[in-house]
Amino acid sequence: MPKVVEDLFVQAAPVAGIQPKSLAKGIHVYRIGKVPRSLISLGLKLEPRFGHLGREYAKIVFDKTLLLSDPALEWVTPGHPLFEVVREDVLERVADHLRRGAVFFDLQRNQPAQLDAFAASVKDGHGNTLHRRLFVIEIGAGGTMTARQPTIFLYGMVPAPAGTPAPENGHCPERSEVERILLEQALQPFLSEVAGDREHQIETIRRHVEISLNTLLDRQNRQLADLLDRQIKGQTIQGLDGLISQAEAHLDRLNERLEQRLHELERERHCTIADIVHIGRAWVLPHPERATPRLAPMVEDADIERIAVEFVIRHEESRGWQVESVEAENRGFDLISRRPHPEDPATAIEVRFIEVKGRAGVGHISLTANEYKTAQRLKGDYWLYTVFNCGSQPELHLVQDPARLGWEIVVQVEHYQIGADVIRKEHGLQ
Repeated sequence: MPKVVEDLFVQAAPVAGIQPKSLAKGIHVYRIGKVPRSLISLGLKLEPRFGHLGREYAKIVFDKTLLLSDPALEWVTPGHPLFEVVREDVLERVADHLRRGAVFFDLQRNQPAQLDAFAASVKDGHGNTLHRRLFVIEIGAGGTMTARQPTIFLYGMVPAPAGTPAPENGHCPERSEVERILLEQALQPFLSEVAGDREHQIETIRRHVEISLNTLLDRQNRQLADLLDRQIKGQTIQGLDGLISQAEAHLDRLNERLEQRLHELERERHCTIADIVHIGRAWVLPHPERATPRLAPMVEDADIERIAVEFVIRHEESRGWQVESVEAENRGFDLISRRPHPEDPATAIEVRFIEVKGRAGVGHISLTANEYKTAQRLKGDYWLYTVFNCGSQPELHLVQDPARLGWEIVVQVEHYQIGADVIRKEHGLQ
């Protein structure tokens, strides 16, 4: 997602001493200039993994489709040496902050919670890292623990003012207990997912290896059989014994090669969890202004939201679309609705990424910063489905590409708000 990469780099680069300068508003081309000397040594350290870091970059982009407009542009993305030195430098700079933790406010919470962030890898039998991911364990009231997606930090949280104290937690479980929940609820499913993919990959490779080498073995066996047949018949061929010896040796090497490769594949098939690291801890507190007239209408009612989501799912299914809920993943939308191909139900000919908003009556609608940015990125594929009057007679309003509307930013909670009249007007245009 180029926009996500761009946002990350533009915000992180100044921390590392780089000042990206946009050439013009809206064109997403940046001038970098000389790379700070402090990053050059880091670039040398990372060079074996990501390649050579240049001393200077003129114009960079994050969307490779823009390269067609100017061949002098440099495409920067994860894996590019410039991106990786910025990421590595920033991680080193914030390591102490991560260890000390942070405090956030969340408009949608009525109880404080503690979030412990971990990273873990899955490695094969050779010790090669196959995948590495972030995980979050939420510790709520009474010490209840639940695995969450790391995107939870993107969903409506705002940093608390400096000096905001974390609450005293009388139910903080032992680290070993947190890691047990991490293993059961997050790492084991992670391992199963990676192992399943790995099993499929290894089985495909194994079949190709066996087909290839068995073909060579068959050919070599036939050549050896022909030579032995000539020897039995007493044919006089110069160097026949040497040819037979070479053929037998080649056959032995092919068998050893097949056995060795199959043994290697068995080791590659074996997957284990490794490198579990506690990255940092954060407290999430109810927003202190959540009951004020300005913010109270933006507080979601879980029961109303559930009514709205179920109403939207029924609506989409009644049209013959297939609906997948991704509410728990904090992806910036709640549902993925697919219109199946009439002749191939497994293929979608149209997809909608749907954010559902429910109101007991009729009122303002708000999007979190993550939802708004996702809407900006997906444009016409992003739909806002608003269900008014969930407490009585639900009334559905659909808006395609809602980011184009005149949203008002509410700075205290990093939400974007718009009036019900705009939603109703836009629905009438669909």
